Amino acid sequence: MAPDDGAPTTPGTGPLAQRRRGTAPHEGTPPPLDLDALEADALAVLPPDVGDYYAGGAGAEITLGEATAAWRSWRLRPRVLRDTTAVDLGTSLLGSDVATPIGVAPWAYQGMAHPGGERATARGAAAAGALMTVSTSAGTSLEDVAAAEPAAPRWFQLYRLHSPAHTDDLARRAGQAGYRALVLTVDLPVLGRRLRDLAHDFALPADFPLPNHPAGGAAPVSAFPPWTFDDIARFGEVSGLPVVVKGVLRGDDAARCVHAGAAAIWVSTHGGRQADPVVASAQALPEVVDAVGEEVEVYADGGIRSGADVLAALALGASAVFVGRPTVWGLATGGADGVSRVLTGLSTDLAHTMALCGLGEVRSVSRDTVTRPT
Repeated sequence: MAPDDGAPTTPGTGPLAQRRRGTAPHEGTPPPLDLDALEADALAVLPPDVGDYYAGGAGAEITLGEATAAWRSWRLRPRVLRDTTAVDLGTSLLGSDVATPIGVAPWAYQGMAHPGGERATARGAAAAGALMTVSTSAGTSLEDVAAAEPAAPRWFQLYRLHSPAHTDDLARRAGQAGYRALVLTVDLPVLGRRLRDLAHDFALPADFPLPNHPAGGAAPVSAFPPWTFDDIARFGEVSGLPVVVKGVLRGDDAARCVHAGAAAIWVSTHGGRQADPVVASAQALPEVVDAVGEEVEVYADGGIRSGADVLAALALGASAVFVGRPTVWGLATGGADGVSRVLTGLSTDLAHTMALCGLGEVRSVSRDTVTRPT
C-alpha cells in the first residue's frame, strides 16, 4: 500500500495523476478522473478478500450493476448564452457550508484500505472542502476522527448493531464531539447476502480495532428491538443533532420520516449491499423529492461516477450526493491525497459539466435541466 501517513499533499499530484497527465485533450485542462483505472489500481494492492468486500454487492449484484447506468438514463438539457466563466459549487448542508455538493458516504473498516484509515479520509475530505460521514464501524474512535480535522464539517452514521444503551451513548458522543448531524441507517433489518464475502469466508483480523463498538463487538441486528419512526425524534433529543434518515427508497416512507422529525432524507441502496434487486437511487430520487417537497433536504448516493451523474442528481432535487467506493479506491492508492484527488476530480468534472450546460451555481440547478430520452 502507499506509504502516505495520511496527510494530504497537493491535489492532483502523485504517481496516478502524473501517469495520466498527458491524456488531457486541451492544453491547460486537467485530465478527467479515471475511476475505472483507479479501481483497478486499488484492487491490485488490496488483498482479494478485502477488495471484494469493498467492491461487492448482495445477491446477484443487480442493484450494484444498475446503479451508474440509472443516472445515465437521464439526458442533460443545456442552456445557452449564459455567463459561466465562474461556476460556484459552494452550498450548505443542514447549515454547514461546504465547497462542493459531493461528500463522503460512510464506509466501514477503512484501516483495511490504508494505515491512515478514517483519519486520512477526514484529511482528504477537508482538503477538498467536502463533508465526511463517519461510520459506526470505523477503525478509529469517532472522537479521534473529529480531532483529525476539528474545523471540518462531519456527520456520524449510526447502526442498530448494539444494545439500546450503547447506541444512545454513541449518539451522545457524536453530539459532544462536534459532529453536525446524526445519520440513521435504516435499510438493515438483517444483513444482506453478500456472496463474495461468503465465498472468501471474509472476517476481520482478530486485532482490528473497532473503538465505537462495545467490548464484545457488534451483535446481529436481529438481537435488538427494531427501530421505529418514533426513534427519529428520540435520537435527535439524545444527540442534540439534526437527524438524517439514510436508506429511503419510497416517497411514502420519506414523508413519514419527515413527519416523525427527520431533518433530511438520504436516498440510498446501501451500495447495492442489502436487498437485491431494488429500485436504483436515480429512479427513487424524484419520488422522494416530490413526497417531501421543500420541507427538508434530500441527498442521494449509489453509482455516482462523474460530474454528469452529480448534475443529474442535483436536477432531480438532491441537495448533495455522497460517494463511497471511489473514496475507497482513492484511500487505498494514495491515502489522504488519494481521497482529496477523487473528490476534487469529481467536483472539477461537475463544474465543467455545469459550465457546458449554462449553469453558474449549484443552488440554481432546476428539474428541467434533465429529461428522459424518448
